[in-house]
Amino acid sequence: MNRSNQIHSENSILIFIDLQSRLMPAIDQGEAVLKQCIRTAQIAQLLEIPIIGTEQSPGSLGSNLDSIKTFCSKTIKKEHFNACADGLMAAIPDNRRQCIVMGCETHVCLMQTALQLIDESYDVFVVVDGVGSRRALDKQIALDRLNIAGARLITAEMLGFEWLKTAQNPVFKEVLVLLK
Repeated sequence: MNRSNQIHSENSILIFIDLQSRLMPAIDQGEAVLKQCIRTAQIAQLLEIPIIGTEQSPGSLGSNLDSIKTFCSKTIKKEHFNACADGLMAAIPDNRRQCIVMGCETHVCLMQTALQLIDESYDVFVVVDGVGSRRALDKQIALDRLNIAGARLITAEMLGFEWLKTAQNPVFKEVLVLLK
């Protein structure tokens, strides 16, 4: 596996896990999680980074929130907690090996999906201020486990600046407004 310690916009894909209408109200700090996801999606869009969403049992949990769906080029409906079992990897373009993962719940669908992506030799980055669970302890233990498994833990602001690389980036000023 050719892992880079640096995140590159041209190698990245943003994956939103289950930011669904019936799930989000139950998520600890759910509004803050959603705000970071939307902000990151806006930055990804400016930098032409593809965005994929997943929806767990949408018949029961509803669709992803409209504020998320609008950014996703593809949304995968799934029944497995691990989105890879329902076609996520086939939706990731071949030239995108850095998976930026955000969404819910950290200790269930997000963790199981991220662990599978790591097993499949993807480079996985989890945006810690853009993931949530119903209970803070579940989120924390999942982040610990993901870190041990090889996922890199980052923040949304860290990601935005790393994608930009330089203040000379043509979209720097637009992104800076979103980051500040």
